[in-house]
Amino acid sequence: MAVSLYTVVVDAHDMSALARFWCQVLDWRIVYEDEHEVTIGAAADRLPGLCFVPVPETKAVKNRLHIDLSPDDLHTEVERIVGLGARRADVGQGEDVTWVVLEDPEGNEFCVLRPKRSLLG
Repeated sequence: MAVSLYTVVVDAHDMSALARFWCQVLDWRIVYEDEHEVTIGAAADRLPGLCFVPVPETKAVKNRLHIDLSPDDLHTEVERIVGLGARRADVGQGEDVTWVVLEDPEGNEFCVLRPKRSLLG
């Protein structure tokens, strides 16, 4: 393959705090950090990762790209992630959906899906 996904870049006011939140959510670690970015991943030699970069403006509208998480148990994971600092979010998803929309501490939406064990083989 000529190209592969390296990182997804996330704008942040406090890139270190947001990176650490996502490390807790994903059980990842910081693999690179300087004054311009913080990159997290499962390991330094495993891709993709999330790269947090500083921006001065605040988030204004719903994200056009978001992260979906596949848990072992939807409700247990939602409660754990909320306990880490996430908030429930309403983006018009309705009440009969099979996922939960959350926002990270800076308001970026992401979804916790129903377990996807069957897709993993």
